[in-house]
Amino acid sequence: MGNYTENTQEMSFLDHLEELRWHLVRATSAVFIAGFIAFLAKNFIFDILLFGPSNIDFFTYDILCRLTTAIGFEGGFCFEGEMPFSIQSRTMGGQFSAHIWTSITAGFIIAFPYIIYEFWRFVSPAMRNHERKNARGFIFISSMLFFMGVLFGYYLITPLSINFLGRYQVSGQVLNEFDIDSYIGLVRSSVVASGLIFELPIIIYFLTKIGVVTPASLKKYRKFALVGVLILSAVITPPDILSQVIVAIPVLVLYEISIVIARIVTRNEKRNSLIK
Repeated sequence: MGNYTENTQEMSFLDHLEELRWHLVRATSAVFIAGFIAFLAKNFIFDILLFGPSNIDFFTYDILCRLTTAIGFEGGFCFEGEMPFSIQSRTMGGQFSAHIWTSITAGFIIAFPYIIYEFWRFVSPAMRNHERKNARGFIFISSMLFFMGVLFGYYLITPLSINFLGRYQVSGQVLNEFDIDSYIGLVRSSVVASGLIFELPIIIYFLTKIGVVTPASLKKYRKFALVGVLILSAVITPPDILSQVIVAIPVLVLYEISIVIARIVTRNEKRNSLIK
């Protein structure tokens, strides 16, 4: 009898892994399908999107120039002519490799709602009915936060980084000639990292559900979170105060939203336990 129970549990665990494998297969397939579409849209992906922030007429530069001029801050966001750097490929397969990996990254971004859908299909059967009702809209909210982060990374962090690093020189004798992998890597990390950072409220929601964090603990460690956000802002942005403040503000807002979410989840859990 004991062996039968053990084998049943083992089979259940293996079935669970098999189910997870198929969710991962479908999610990965969606990424590659979307990536193939992005691969075919090479001109739009590279000329319009990727290399857009390397042009002085990019939308963000005009807004920042007007903003800093209005407040009397000489932050170097207003300039004329061309960006003082060039982008080059120094290896035989450099451009093709950049094309492939950029397409995969674009595929991940495009297919993100479906990836979240597959994740939800995997975890939702283990949830109670009232938990599924409370988590209604999970796919939409997660996707919305991710795309907001992607736009934040593309229209703010990327231009700030390119503007600073592209114009920075230790000597006038050293020319800024960036390799294509370096440039695309900066754009990719800024965009994807921002998208994932904006998932903070969703992460806090699940951590609160399983009892890892509480509203009290989030409030208690708020000052440490502030320091962490400032450090994070210093890492992913150029080392100037204005850029770090611009990036830190929305992340701090997300942290405060996470506290509210944790409070709502805790209140609902107490209410459900009283009903039982």
